[in-house]
Amino acid sequence: MNFSEKFLKTANRTLDFFVMLTLVLITVYAAYALWDNGMVYAAAENVQLEMQQLKPTEENGHSFEELLKINPDVVAWVTLDDTNIDYPIVQGKDNMEYVNKNVYGDFALAGSIFLDSRNDRHFTDTYSLLYGHNMAEGKMFGDLQLYKEKEFFDAHLKGQLILPDTSYDLEIFSAILVNSSDDYIFDPNAWDGDIEPLLQYAEEESLFLQRDIFEKVQGLNGEAQILALTTCTYEFTDARTVLLAYMVPKNGGGAQ
Repeated sequence: MNFSEKFLKTANRTLDFFVMLTLVLITVYAAYALWDNGMVYAAAENVQLEMQQLKPTEENGHSFEELLKINPDVVAWVTLDDTNIDYPIVQGKDNMEYVNKNVYGDFALAGSIFLDSRNDRHFTDTYSLLYGHNMAEGKMFGDLQLYKEKEFFDAHLKGQLILPDTSYDLEIFSAILVNSSDDYIFDPNAWDGDIEPLLQYAEEESLFLQRDIFEKVQGLNGEAQILALTTCTYEFTDARTVLLAYMVPKNGGGAQ
């Protein structure tokens, strides 16, 4: 075997080794990514299960005492009926604080459901805005994606917003796809006292509109309060799924 043949044989073996090493590294990385992703979802589920034990209910007088001991940033609890959306709401000093921090204040990729930092923590604003990550298995605000199907939207229009001193029924009237820079949706201070432009926008841009609830809100002449729930989606760059809900005060409570 001459030198050239020996060189080619050695080169081929070396190439085979690096190809095999690359395949092994890809496999290891893929396995780690799956494990890491599973840990993120498991952590989110564990926190939700723990929070369910502290959920304000009629039986406990809608008490927030234990939740506030865990984190004084807790401001409310939101539930959308027959979905996985059933979480405490926090409010940070800015809109980045709880993007990757759970209700305990610990780092968590799943983050928390949080109220826009520009909103009043007592939900006295005309328009209040909630954020949450879009996660698989319906975690966090993942189930907002279900409302992009008309059959689901039509059958799931109810929810609740519970505060330490009052509560609201939620009546969902709009599902919209928007860009993350949409001023109609993402500027909660724009609609203080005058929501007619927002309602007109919803009527024109909604994927689905529940006309009866929409007209009820319109008929209140700016006295209605609206809650928006938003999460990321993938129809286009920086897309967001948004639900708009009418906040109906229970027992004469609320800001109206």
